[in-house]
Amino acid sequence: MKLTGKATRNLIFIPFLLFVIAGLTLAFLPKTEKDHMPEPKGEAVWEYITKTHSYENWDHWPGFDGMYEGQSPHGAFLKLYVNDAAKTALNSNFEGMPDNAIIVKENYNKQKKLVAVTPMYKVKDYNPKAGDWFWAKYGADGTIMSEGKVGSCIDCHAKMKEKDYLFSIAK
Repeated sequence: MKLTGKATRNLIFIPFLLFVIAGLTLAFLPKTEKDHMPEPKGEAVWEYITKTHSYENWDHWPGFDGMYEGQSPHGAFLKLYVNDAAKTALNSNFEGMPDNAIIVKENYNKQKKLVAVTPMYKVKDYNPKAGDWFWAKYGADGTIMSEGKVGSCIDCHAKMKEKDYLFSIAK
């Protein structure tokens, strides 16, 4: 069967048109939190938790609504937030946090002034020896005080290794 010029053009044009439509459809689909998680780096995580997906709009850790009394090294008072991935894990039969879970703790002094923000971010294959957690501590203004595989964080939280390095699970 011999194709005419018009039929040949259609054989080329139709797949091209379908490709363009598929690309545009994917480009305009709503992005989920998982679609654009930050790199495990201090600046990227701060940008994500304060601008891209502000943790202040997240839910509090169940049972820790609002400000509650804390202890060293975090602060006299704390607020604890969880992203959707962490919240889903906490509302199920908890077997550990999934990849992309983020927990943000606001650290306040005795006068209830914010002095630091300390997130934990679960990143697949980031640090298997410490539960794959990325740790950071930021000043209230976002200044990076520590980030990454922070020894003091890992050493303290290692006491709770069987609970995925999370003290709040024990409550």
